[in-house]
Amino acid sequence: HDADGRQHTIDRPLADHREGLVAMAEAFAATTPIDPSALRAVGHRVVHGGDRFAHPAIIDDEVLAAIRDCIPLAPLHNPANLMGIEVAMQIYPDCPHVAVFDTAFHQSMPAESFRYALDRDVADEHRIRRYGFHGTSHAYVSARATQFLGIPVAGSRIITLHLGNGASACAVRDGRSADTSMGLTPLAGLVMGTRTGDIDPGVLLHLLRAGMSVADLDRLLNKRSGMKGLAGYNDLRQINARAAAGEVAAREALQVYVHAIRHYLGAYLVELGGADAIVFTAGVGENDAQVREWTCAGLTGLGIRIDPDRNAAARGPSDVVDISAPDSAIRVLVVPTNEELLIARDTY
Repeated sequence: HDADGRQHTIDRPLADHREGLVAMAEAFAATTPIDPSALRAVGHRVVHGGDRFAHPAIIDDEVLAAIRDCIPLAPLHNPANLMGIEVAMQIYPDCPHVAVFDTAFHQSMPAESFRYALDRDVADEHRIRRYGFHGTSHAYVSARATQFLGIPVAGSRIITLHLGNGASACAVRDGRSADTSMGLTPLAGLVMGTRTGDIDPGVLLHLLRAGMSVADLDRLLNKRSGMKGLAGYNDLRQINARAAAGEVAAREALQVYVHAIRHYLGAYLVELGGADAIVFTAGVGENDAQVREWTCAGLTGLGIRIDPDRNAAARGPSDVVDISAPDSAIRVLVVPTNEELLIARDTY
């Protein structure tokens, strides 16, 4: 971290989130220093809030219990989130702590968007529904887009594409999530760095019958699939370079990746009845001009056309960039996401 014009780095093994947070607090105290009594609040990103939280919540015993209750829905994320909260509350016991949930923004989805066509009793018993994720990012960039365009939130229609190692799309109507691509878990929807995205559930049954264990299947879907499974890498910069060098698997992986984005883009254009803007954000969305170009290619009949020069110049922008062609009926924007800022605002 930066303090007093110098950069300070901790370079030692950290066993877990607890040790990491303690090291962070010690580093701040040694170099800033921060007066704990001056700290007004601590905001925590929590991945899964189930259907109980549509807004940020001041953390108390009841909220902690609810986050713990959601562990079966996010076994890789919520335990680490809980550990971070508990340690931070020990380090900073005299200020409020606030949970900001990735799933909260999507609680505005109507039943036709969040309910699966699964036996209702089974779905209700096991809390199976579409929850959606990346909510802080979709909320931030869609609000920033309407502000940039100078249009009222009421009546606005924004399609947000959060493209990073994890990726999701969201249809935002009137500033509220109307639909999103991730589901019960972050596995569904777009093709991701190491996750499959949408897949026929029959494939999973087939692999189970073929002798694959549930643990093996979990690793396959979460760690060995997506771009890594298709091309051997989950970094699109490496895949782009290999595709440019003529590697067939890399080129095909990019085509599969973009195809999934266009699939959801088309669906949400229909669902919203058009759009004021399409927003690209996150690591790939903000930096990969080729993915943006391929996503929007051939869509002039839908009122979508980008300017090649503006698109090529928009790499890691510090603020909103309009990459639309002048005659594009739907604006195409690159909006740097800022989930930390949104968490800070929600905490405040």
